[in-house]
Amino acid sequence: MSESHLKPDFINAMSTLVSTVTIVTTDGVAGHAGATVSAMSSVSADGDTPTLLVCLHHEASATAAILANKCFCVNALRKGQSDIANVFASRAKSQSGDKFDIATFSALETGAPALATALAAFDCVLQSHERIGTHHVMIGAVKAVQHANGDPLLYGNRNYRDLA
Repeated sequence: MSESHLKPDFINAMSTLVSTVTIVTTDGVAGHAGATVSAMSSVSADGDTPTLLVCLHHEASATAAILANKCFCVNALRKGQSDIANVFASRAKSQSGDKFDIATFSALETGAPALATALAAFDCVLQSHERIGTHHVMIGAVKAVQHANGDPLLYGNRNYRDLA
């Protein structure tokens, strides 16, 4: 028996959760691409290298580019950077039409673009991935990290949020 009747309740319940807004970027043989995601989590700090996971829709252009480039950078946005989130979510356009013109990026170890003003950036080599339903779950082996002080840009109840 299908559990499809759970989908609307699942989506509504998940929308009430608060998460840090991130943009996942990549560059390499497939070119540069990026997308806004809220599904990002640490997997482990132990082992040969720390690992994290991100989930991207299978139709997102960034998904195919990450799979081909075999690297990505998870950029945690700061409070006040909703304009960057909106451009990478394709809710708004940059003046030039290139998402990466909205801010300054530089390469860390893998060549994936790291946002210069990110709260934190995790530069990763794609370690594994699996398509589950409509999304790819991607595990990244962290190769470099940069971070700064500040408050994260949060998203919950279908709106950007501030820390209380």
